[in-house]
Amino acid sequence: QEQSEEPGGVSVRTGGSLRISCVVPPAIYFRNVCVAWFREAPGKEREGVAIGDHDFTDYAAFAKGRFTASRDDPKNTLSLEMNNLKVEDTAQYICAASRVGGRCALDVGYGMFDYWGQGTQVTVVS
Repeated sequence: QEQSEEPGGVSVRTGGSLRISCVVPPAIYFRNVCVAWFREAPGKEREGVAIGDHDFTDYAAFAKGRFTASRDDPKNTLSLEMNNLKVEDTAQYICAASRVGGRCALDVGYGMFDYWGQGTQVTVVS
């Protein structure tokens, strides 16, 4: 299943897979820009999913081995493929980009990002 970054969410059953995407404005997207996927669930702090300034190289522990992030530079598009989804993966997934520079890694936090997509609500049901 594939979901673009549009209003409305998507529901997936546990164990299922989903690919979501977002388009970053050309004025913000440039070569080796730091881009990331975050997720946010009600009552929980926003947390990083994957990040990188060329290929996505830094993944959160919960994502490693299940999620794959990628970038299509000519289309200014970021994608996140999620496999073996669990109920606890339910969250709004949001793409982000930073023109600030500096170290591009999940442990930097989200304060450096100056562009945020509108997000895609993903609900995983048993």
